[in-house]
Amino acid sequence: MQLANLKILVVEDDALIAMLLEDMLSELGCTVTGTAASVESALAMAEAGGFDAGILDVSLAGHSSLPVARLLDGKNTPYIFATGYGSLPEGMEDSGRHVLNKPYQLHQLEAALASLENSR
Repeated sequence: MQLANLKILVVEDDALIAMLLEDMLSELGCTVTGTAASVESALAMAEAGGFDAGILDVSLAGHSSLPVARLLDGKNTPYIFATGYGSLPEGMEDSGRHVLNKPYQLHQLEAALASLENSR
């Protein structure tokens, strides 16, 4: 997957982490098409489309991002889970999904995005 010009949906409820992630993605040549801080806004953005991949915080203000992941699965859109807890949403533990453990660094984000190519 070419990272340059890759369009990314960011789903992250912590504004500081979202800004840092947006900066990292920009440094990798990616474009952030939208940032959602809640499950509801993430679902609306995911339904609208217009992006190549997503980065989903596992927990959004105490709510699971699993509905967003399921919607993206239905659209055959790749995504990465990001978590500070080290675990995937219930029901996704054995899915083989890519996970970024917070805090992550630029090279880890780059590797996770590049590995999405193998999951399609």
